[in-house]
Amino acid sequence: MDAMTIRSTRGRRRLYDSILDTVGDTPAIRVNNLAPEGVRLYVKAEAFNPGASIKDRLALNIIEAAEQSGTLSPGQTVVEATSGNTGIGLAMVCAQKGYPLVVTMADSFSVERRRLMRMLGAKVVLTPRAEKGTGMYLKAVELAEKHGWFLARQFETAANADIHEATTAREIIGDFAGDRLDYVVTGYGTGGTVAGLSRVLRKERPETRIILAEPANAALVGSGIVQARGAGGAPAESHPAFTPHPIQGWTPDFIPLVLQEALDNGGYDDLIPVAGGDGIAWARKLAAREGILTGVSGGASFAVAMQIAEQAPSGTVILAMLPDTGERYLTTPLFENIPEDMDDAELALSLSTPGYRMG
Repeated sequence: MDAMTIRSTRGRRRLYDSILDTVGDTPAIRVNNLAPEGVRLYVKAEAFNPGASIKDRLALNIIEAAEQSGTLSPGQTVVEATSGNTGIGLAMVCAQKGYPLVVTMADSFSVERRRLMRMLGAKVVLTPRAEKGTGMYLKAVELAEKHGWFLARQFETAANADIHEATTAREIIGDFAGDRLDYVVTGYGTGGTVAGLSRVLRKERPETRIILAEPANAALVGSGIVQARGAGGAPAESHPAFTPHPIQGWTPDFIPLVLQEALDNGGYDDLIPVAGGDGIAWARKLAAREGILTGVSGGASFAVAMQIAEQAPSGTVILAMLPDTGERYLTTPLFENIPEDMDDAELALSLSTPGYRMG
């Protein structure tokens, strides 16, 4: 009888000085069971970052760029408006580096995000959901001005797209070196991912089409309406095309200045709207059929990638960005109808043997 083959690991051949050194180098993983025949479909799983989202990259670079420029002083409080993932990333970075952090967040976002930030030592100030993303943003500005805190400005800072140019894009170039890459699909929250990717892919992989996705019921870019801006490119008011949508982390109620670079410079090839329900459905399918746990934003990117894949010729290679993990969404519609207790089939299994039964 042949010997069994056992998977083995050998370590990463390095020791890390801090959790911050583990940010980046996330894997591109092939989708085997859901992809149409003849199409190679991959997902870039940003949940492999230590804070479980793509926003770890941004959070780390905001703080380190501010340290290098001298705009952030030792021990100074950091404040930022966030739907959750940037706040979690900042909380991780600030915990390691010794900065107090205050996060402002609309009370419509998932409770688990608040608790994670507080677990990491941050203070979370909630703002009314009726005031949308603009309200939580302006609250952060007020707090920074009142107390002399460092405002992270994820929606305007150059540190945002810069880190995706230096890391996310370089990883994609390296992973697909010598191979086809026909499409990259991403949504936008701040816009840093698409802006950073386009800087590199336009030069080094000009054949790769960059697909930008946004919620069908909050098509800010698709509306063609210019965002009103105030000082420093900050949003002056809520965008008139915005309506609430379930894709947390995507598309605040304004077009961020960071995204504006990609809009002005032709940083994407096609804009495809996606329904929030499709994002939920495909996130569930990725979990159940591929063992890949992602959030609604990842499901929405994957929904668009599947739409492209189903019409693409044989041999096409597609990469979809998955910004975070599904565990950020336990109290959201993503987990509706996922029961805590046994269903009838599970109860029947329990009753099929005589011992250790519940009830």
